[in-house]
Amino acid sequence: MNKKVLIIGGVAGGATAAARARRSDESAEITILERGGYISFANCGLPYYISQEIKSRNNLILQTPESFYARYRILVRLGTEAISIHPQEKYVIAKPSTGEEKFFYDKLILSQGANPILPSIPNISSENAFTLRDIDDMDRIHNFIDSKFPKTAVVVGGGFIGLEMAEALVERKINVSLVEKYSHVMPIADPEFGEAIKRTLVEKGITVLTSDSPVGYDSALKKIILESGTKIPAEMVLFSIGVRPELELARKSGLEIGKTGGVVVNEFMESSDPNIFVVGDMAEITHRITGDKTRIPLAGPANRQGRIAGANACGERKKYSGSIGSSVVKIFNKVFAMTGLTEKQSQNLSASSVTVHPNHHAGYYPGSKQLSLKLTFSNETGRVLGAQAFGEEGVEKRVDVIATAILGGLHIEDLEELDLCYAPPFSSANDPVNMAAFVSSNDRQGFSPTVTVKEFLNSYEKNKLIFVLDVRNPNEFSGGKFPTAVNIPLPDLRKKLSEIPKDKEIYVHCQVGFRGHLAVRILLQSGFQKVFNISGGFKSIELLLNRD
Repeated sequence: MNKKVLIIGGVAGGATAAARARRSDESAEITILERGGYISFANCGLPYYISQEIKSRNNLILQTPESFYARYRILVRLGTEAISIHPQEKYVIAKPSTGEEKFFYDKLILSQGANPILPSIPNISSENAFTLRDIDDMDRIHNFIDSKFPKTAVVVGGGFIGLEMAEALVERKINVSLVEKYSHVMPIADPEFGEAIKRTLVEKGITVLTSDSPVGYDSALKKIILESGTKIPAEMVLFSIGVRPELELARKSGLEIGKTGGVVVNEFMESSDPNIFVVGDMAEITHRITGDKTRIPLAGPANRQGRIAGANACGERKKYSGSIGSSVVKIFNKVFAMTGLTEKQSQNLSASSVTVHPNHHAGYYPGSKQLSLKLTFSNETGRVLGAQAFGEEGVEKRVDVIATAILGGLHIEDLEELDLCYAPPFSSANDPVNMAAFVSSNDRQGFSPTVTVKEFLNSYEKNKLIFVLDVRNPNEFSGGKFPTAVNIPLPDLRKKLSEIPKDKEIYVHCQVGFRGHLAVRILLQSGFQKVFNISGGFKSIELLLNRD
């Protein structure tokens, strides 16, 4: 008999699993059960329809049941919710509009995703409280804006969706406030990038409140009440505070749930029941760098997991090696991207980070834009562990290069030697990736010891008598400085070495790092022992120094 492959969930991983299963087995009977009204829609594009950057709603609907059947001969049952799994007998009870039905399977793939977390806020009405997960949510937000004409909105949560929705609502001419319970927006990133993102939001007219959370709603005044007591105008509220994997079916069927709250799967995406595969947001996977169990609710990993599960459900034995969480977000005219481990995530490892602020292409060619790139690496081996970048142009390109380096097990010395494309409109002879590797290698070899801003501020907190040397020119120094810094411009340094104490730790900085590196080399070769260049210079220092 033909193999029966049943898939619960028809978006991202589910649709990909179905398509791959068909390519692996032309004779298999493949069925998708989707409780919603759409299959294979572009959920990552939802904010851009709300902003009207994507004009046509139909552009987000990638397949219909009819087109999916015509191409793949796969049966799609929309509006059909699976309510129980019976692993011993290998069937699923589902509930379409006509009543309950029984669907038998040889292999079952769960791709139910995760649900946005909606906190209980007293007095808030369901009419003006929103989350964003699917087409129905998108339509509800879009129609509310079109019919109610709200002038104010609060976005709760400063992660990827929160940032995208804050921008989308601004594009719809709404006054937006963003509330984040952690100390900086984009909490997964290091603080300086959160601060850089916040400044972009503020420049675009968004009020940003961090270290605060909503606790109530004043329905008469239409204001969100925060834990701090602050009241913010909010004719509509969008909650984006995380997602919770949809595990009810998995739990009821006896599948093992891991410590991260996801379903335990092996390298073949098999659950504790070898006939049931689990993919996407509900799967507990392996972090490719640390080897730790994690959940990474991103579309890219979900699609790759679906592809592997679909193939394996039809007899192949493809392996999934884990994820490093590469991601990118547009924030108006700026871009933030990251991959692998941050400085914060690697603090329990023997790791270091450096920051550079080069131009995205040759400075003499018109249109050059500065970007910030932070590279994290192992002190012991030099292995590349992660990167974060922020800027207007060329950001995701550099992070993609470093993501590839991580996958290949490359070291910072390898990044130094990368032959990357160069012509003045596209890069510099030494690409920003090369530059970050040069700084990392200099630090690791002791040629030019480097500390991050966080490490410098921690040292200063412990001992305010450390010597902070600013080697920028006087105009730069007068425009903003670290409180105790002594200004000796780099050209004057050699003749003023006697003004620098040899019995103290010396922390050197310029504006972005290169002149600081030159100063460190001068000092180390002039008999000074404990000398450190503050990575990223004053551009990085002032991001953390002036945080609210």
